[in-house]
Amino acid sequence: MVQPEAVAVVGEQDAGAVYVWRRRWRAGGRAALATKGPGGSDCRLDQQRLDRLAQALEQGPAAHGFGEDQRWTLARVADLIARMFHTRYTLRGVSYLLHRMGFSPQVPAHRAVERDEDAIATWRKETWPAGKR
Repeated sequence: MVQPEAVAVVGEQDAGAVYVWRRRWRAGGRAALATKGPGGSDCRLDQQRLDRLAQALEQGPAAHGFGEDQRWTLARVADLIARMFHTRYTLRGVSYLLHRMGFSPQVPAHRAVERDEDAIATWRKETWPAGKR
């Protein structure tokens, strides 16, 4: 019989872990060694609520009463979740949730709402060249 210490050395595992595996295998066979899946708690929002949250995030912060800065922060998303679903998330939990939903951190270009692209183009064509002379 192979000693657990030898298995630990070959597999670069702790010998104590190998003893636990052997004890499980003896008690329940291969099924006892099967993975139990990823750890952690289940998501508190079902798929329908996640879809509603994604739609709300796509609408932007202004549509939900955040007027001054048009960026989603973790605190704002946590507040939105609390208002929509009466469920509290920590900031780290919001980060995990957004990542699971496929959202990634973004830093948008800072553009003033009042910005007039036509006036800027006109200024670049007419005023700027005249000032360079």
